[in-house]
Amino acid sequence: MRRTILFLLTALSLAGLSQCSEKPGTPAAPPGRNMFGRFVPRGLIKTSEGLAPGYVMYVVPGSGSTYLVDRDGQVVHEWKASFSAFFPYLMDDGSVYVGVNDPDFAVFNDAGPYGRIQRISWEGKILWSYELANDSLILHHDIAIKPNGNILALVYEVISYDEAMALGRAPHLTPLSGPWMEKVIEIEPEGERGGKIVWEWRLADHLIQDWDQAKANYGDPALHPERVDYNLGDTIPAPISLDSLEALRAAGRDELNQTRYSLGSDLYHFNAINYNPALGQIAISSPEMSEIFILDQSTTTEEAASHHGGKSGRGGDLLYRWGNPQNYRHGDSTAQKLLYQHDVRWIEPGKPGAGRLTVFNNNAPNLPDSVSYSTVLEIETPLQADGTYRQEPDGHFGPDAPSWRYMAPDTLSFYASFISGAHRMENGNTFINAGTAGRFFEVTPAGEIVWEYWNPYRGQERQLNGDPMNIMPMVYWVFRATFVPVNHPALSGRELEPMDPQPEPFVMQPPPEKTTKD
Repeated sequence: MRRTILFLLTALSLAGLSQCSEKPGTPAAPPGRNMFGRFVPRGLIKTSEGLAPGYVMYVVPGSGSTYLVDRDGQVVHEWKASFSAFFPYLMDDGSVYVGVNDPDFAVFNDAGPYGRIQRISWEGKILWSYELANDSLILHHDIAIKPNGNILALVYEVISYDEAMALGRAPHLTPLSGPWMEKVIEIEPEGERGGKIVWEWRLADHLIQDWDQAKANYGDPALHPERVDYNLGDTIPAPISLDSLEALRAAGRDELNQTRYSLGSDLYHFNAINYNPALGQIAISSPEMSEIFILDQSTTTEEAASHHGGKSGRGGDLLYRWGNPQNYRHGDSTAQKLLYQHDVRWIEPGKPGAGRLTVFNNNAPNLPDSVSYSTVLEIETPLQADGTYRQEPDGHFGPDAPSWRYMAPDTLSFYASFISGAHRMENGNTFINAGTAGRFFEVTPAGEIVWEYWNPYRGQERQLNGDPMNIMPMVYWVFRATFVPVNHPALSGRELEPMDPQPEPFVMQPPPEKTTKD
């Protein structure tokens, strides 16, 4: 969370508008270095002949609406959740699972919590709802749907300051309210509301620390890459001043988690989860660590809390990690490959590169200059026959370079410092969501953009007291966008025509011109 804020402030200072050439027959191309996409043309920007037929699905920011948009940029269907929604996942029967913002969760503010999951039918009926949002636990960021219909979900878990100390956390790294730890749960839906947690994994069971020999988890992090060094991170920054706090309140911005009591709570900020049924494994992204992890989900809950069991024989320990070997003391900063990444997922069977991972690398590290940009990476993991992953002789996990990478030819125009995602399509192209601007585009393996669309919509979500939400700076943001091929089972037998009328685009009013006095 702290790093997110720093990136956001940097991006705001760099988001100048550069002009791009206009292509005949299409709207003017959006300016290059404009991370939030304000005051640029929206809707369909580019199309090409020979595109794979299909649609794009995404949640409209500030609303409960999930739109399905055709290749011409027309909305052809809408699902509606009861509150502001998050990611959408499309099921074979035409229903979608969405994360839904719980309007009254207490402890958590910012950092991606939502608290509820809803399943909404094609016709708009809420088929199922599940809530986990209280003072110590809340659903956040992402889910994965297993073939058996169960749901894997990320959960923030608050532990007390004393518990953190007992586990070996350094006091200068620990908020007085206690840190937010991470857990993964598997939910078995029950009835129309509710579900049973049938499996869980807790990060707190897989820590290592060399801060205090008298505390739990003591050992050498370099000898235990299967565990997470509990004392990574910086000293908690100073709380913001009262003047800054008042400025945030006046601007309608969040003011929680800014005190010495709670600042720095979000230690790991898991932001993506993906399931591989063939392996029985889970992939997770931790942007605060600039790493992706793989876990064995064939364990029982008891085995997941230990270092033994499951197909791998390693319990809930990390099977694989990649992106920042400094975290387990193998390599220096020049070995870092990821920086605040999002949306790790396996490429699915039948698609080029199947079995490899893709990840949206928000801030490419080790740049020769000081201006950040984003890349999309394809990673071939060193998977072994027994489901574990080979380590290099010096102890780090490979590969040392991605199998494929996309970045803008000018590097600078493709930049989203947080959220965002990417996934492989059946034709071998890659579908990319630069989430901060709500920009979706399809690129070939050679990096050519063949289709591009900028979200023109925004809802009118309001605060509980009825006041409008502050829309700045991410007016058109989209956390997750998904390409849906025309042969998806959910679309079978359905006539998909553009809605008439189309939803009303949201148009930002330009700032008032400054006047000078004589």
